[in-house]
Amino acid sequence: MSEKENSYIPHKRRLLKSFDKSIERGEQTLIDYYGIERASSLINEARREYEIIIPRIPFIGHRSPFLLFLLPASRYLAIYIILRKNKIGFEEASHIISLMNQSEWNAIPFFLRRIIRLIWFSPLFEKRLKKRAKESQKRKYPDGYVLNFIEGDGRSFDYGIDYTECTACKFLKQQGAVELAPLMCSFDKSASEILGWGLTRTMTIANGDRKCDFRFKKGGKTNIIS
Repeated sequence: MSEKENSYIPHKRRLLKSFDKSIERGEQTLIDYYGIERASSLINEARREYEIIIPRIPFIGHRSPFLLFLLPASRYLAIYIILRKNKIGFEEASHIISLMNQSEWNAIPFFLRRIIRLIWFSPLFEKRLKKRAKESQKRKYPDGYVLNFIEGDGRSFDYGIDYTECTACKFLKQQGAVELAPLMCSFDKSASEILGWGLTRTMTIANGDRKCDFRFKKGGKTNIIS
């Protein structure tokens, strides 16, 4: 397999289109903070930065479901880099990215949220997660996610996932933005509340723990400590 095939370069056009859609949902945040003219300039800079980042995104397969986590992190990395280049401090940049992320979650239609919730707690989904967990142990992709499926206890959670290696964390560290990793993890709170995950989590690799312990409970409350 060539270097090009072993990367997301062939999907550059589609990834840029996704970037544009993501920015469109969070554009108002930038406008509110910096005005239309400066916001437009920041968006254009971020898009050019993302073009540079695309060849660097760790390859974990063309159809990996974990791209749902990795690709948003890569998009926010581009925005973060440009905000910092424009002398915007870490706290402000983090807050802006958080607001943009919230706008993306809020944009999910209610009917789609219900469908995702149903799928998330379906037997078929759990079966596929178990398969993905076993496959991850083989470490086909050097920088891929590695996880273990945790059977539910029949009381406090329906099923769980322990991530022992995180592609997004590795990637952000490689790109000199390891400080962004905990922020990316914090977005799971909004995801859980909007999609009905009932997520409990007490530790994350991004915060220096040995694993990320995700526990999902249908109809449960979101309780994220780390």
